[in-house]
Formats: sequence, C-alpha cells, structure tokens
Amino acid sequence: MASPKSERRSRQRLPMRLPVSFGSPERSIETSGFTRDLSVNGIFLYTDSQIHLGSELEIVLILPPELTQGEKQWVCCQAAVVRVENATSGGGFGVAAKIESMEILPEILG
Repeated sequence: MASPKSERRSRQRLPMRLPVSFGSPERSIETSGFTRDLSVNGIFLYTDSQIHLGSELEIVLILPPELTQGEKQWVCCQAAVVRVENATSGGGFGVAAKIESMEILPEILG
C-alpha cells in the first residue's frame, strides 16, 4: 500500500480560476493562462505555452478579496517553476510555481 504524500505547502491554496498573464526574463515572450488554485506563497496555472522546470516567471493577475483582506488588487509576482505537467484534457501544460515576491500594482483605470 502506497503511503500518502506529505504536504509541503506552508499555506492553504484556494481553488480559483483567474486569468493571468506572465512572461519569463529568459524569454521575451508574454503569454496567458488561468489559475487552478493559489495562495500567497504559490500558484498552479494552466497555459498552452511550454514552460520549463526552474524557469523564473513574472505573473500579473488580480487577487480576489479572499487573499487581500477585502478588496481586489492587481499584483505582479516573481515566481519560480517547481513542477510542470501535461494538462489532462485539451492539451496545454499545468505549471506549479513558488511565489518569491509580490508587488501590489496601482489600480489600472479605464
């Protein structure tokens, strides 16, 4: 009988489907996707673009009130890819990344 995996996350992830845009300093390509779940320490997202394990990402998204104590906020996260997997349906890739830093962005008007 297989033993259960030990939980390595330090914070609970909230299941949320949010649009994200991201890029990598190693590649000058910006792409998009959507989250499966996230916390202040980590994110799992789906994308059609191939991302490599160990890549550094800059991710921009709107955090929901559940993670910001009451109001939506635009943020830019610096993250490191810790796992990449093939998405189960429709192609694409699942990407797990550890958030290393997060900057609140000014509200985008318009």
